[in-house]
Amino acid sequence: MLHALVGIKQVPDTTNIRIDPETGSLIRQGVPTIINPYDAHAVAAAVEWKRKLGGKITVITMGPPAAVSALQECIEMGADKGILVSDRKFSGADTLATSYVLAEAIKKIHEEDPIDLIFFGKQAIDGDTAQVGPGVAVRLGYPLITYAVNIREVNLEEGYALIERKTELRNEIIKTTLPAAMTCEKEIAEIPYAALPDLIASLRYKPQVWTADEPVAYDIAQIGLKGSPTMVFKTGTPVQHEPGELIKAAGTSLDKAVDLVLNKIMEHASGAPLIGGKK
Repeated sequence: MLHALVGIKQVPDTTNIRIDPETGSLIRQGVPTIINPYDAHAVAAAVEWKRKLGGKITVITMGPPAAVSALQECIEMGADKGILVSDRKFSGADTLATSYVLAEAIKKIHEEDPIDLIFFGKQAIDGDTAQVGPGVAVRLGYPLITYAVNIREVNLEEGYALIERKTELRNEIIKTTLPAAMTCEKEIAEIPYAALPDLIASLRYKPQVWTADEPVAYDIAQIGLKGSPTMVFKTGTPVQHEPGELIKAAGTSLDKAVDLVLNKIMEHASGAPLIGGKK
């Protein structure tokens, strides 16, 4: 029986992100939140393999009390258990502190119910660091497959999995011992429509809430701001540029249309036309 664990994050909906022009910080008030999309696909992949092999899925997140809704959504997708690690002492955590907190919590879960596979999305869309999943794997000492796009086989009896990952040049198929961790691309699985029993269960579900003191005793120097060496000096929105000129070449020959475009390019570059005019 498979025990899969999925690490998720609740993030602002990036279509509604706004930056405070005075402070340079993210304006969260009134901004809707969603499950990080890559994490949602990781949950979907775990659910697929739970249905193939039998077993259960534990979902964990570190965040504010409002992140309960993200865990309930995972239950709706087919997960079995949700754990929210939430405490004011975790505030201000960077990826180093976050990976420490999650790794210690996962160790506790593994002691009580051994884990076979850990899933993360490849990155969170609010920070785009792609550091938490690998950071957790390193702290746990687990093999790590990044940018996973397909799980070809999970053999619990022999203790291995075959996972396909994407690289810049080609896809690779990696054979790894279990337990192992992976970071997932969206191609890993399609997000399913919720089954009615899962939908009903999610509405009633109350995740476990773990604090900084129990059931895991964290090193206070490694959590929150104290455990976060990353310093963000400035954030902001990109400068809005004027749209490019639209050149309409209808009713003319292809050669003339190309000459017209090249002239525009050269005029912009040197102030003098190259074709059809004096240099």
